[in-house]
Amino acid sequence: MKASLHYKFLIVLFLLLVSGGDLFAHTINYSMEVTPVENVIAYYIGLGFQHIIPLGFDHILFVVCIFLMDSRLKSVILQASCFTIAHSITLILTSKGIIIPPAEIIEPIIAISIAFIALENIYIGKINPWRYGVVFLFGLIHGMGFANALNEIGLPRNTFYTSLISFNVGVELGQLAVILITWFLIGKFFSNEAWYRKRIIIPISILIAAVATYWTIERVFLS
Repeated sequence: MKASLHYKFLIVLFLLLVSGGDLFAHTINYSMEVTPVENVIAYYIGLGFQHIIPLGFDHILFVVCIFLMDSRLKSVILQASCFTIAHSITLILTSKGIIIPPAEIIEPIIAISIAFIALENIYIGKINPWRYGVVFLFGLIHGMGFANALNEIGLPRNTFYTSLISFNVGVELGQLAVILITWFLIGKFFSNEAWYRKRIIIPISILIAAVATYWTIERVFLS
């Protein structure tokens, strides 16, 4: 049943990717075209970081959910790597106009992804092989969200890939900061306690699931 549910998510994602329509050119940031390359790199790294901290509260909650299930460094790194590879793929594809995900679809799915991972933390309670596939799948969706936000700022034509990679580096630095902060505040002191799951993982996951559910309703019906 669980595997079947994950396959359904894959089908939904496939339909989303092929339903974009005609290709479009990315928004051009003309001011960055006459800016020294080192300043462009610094600007887009900062922009990517800001898209996580402090502006990306939904992405922060997703990363926190990844951490909560299993705070062991190997598990967190594997999940974060799946997420990173996935959102890097769709960030590039969307920025190049190869896929065109509508924001009115992507934003609710991002909220759903947070609720889904939070509920897995509550009801599954351990890392299973499909967890990495689910994180990768939702990473694809989050990458489209990153690209939609980046497209509002635009990219310079003469340093397109440099700017795109720099933005992605900034996103990764933001995610790493979230993981380190969460580890220092929660994992370092409490993860080996017998009550860790009951008092930390489940209550925080319930709260995150509630917030994500509200976001889903808001983004579907109120936006």
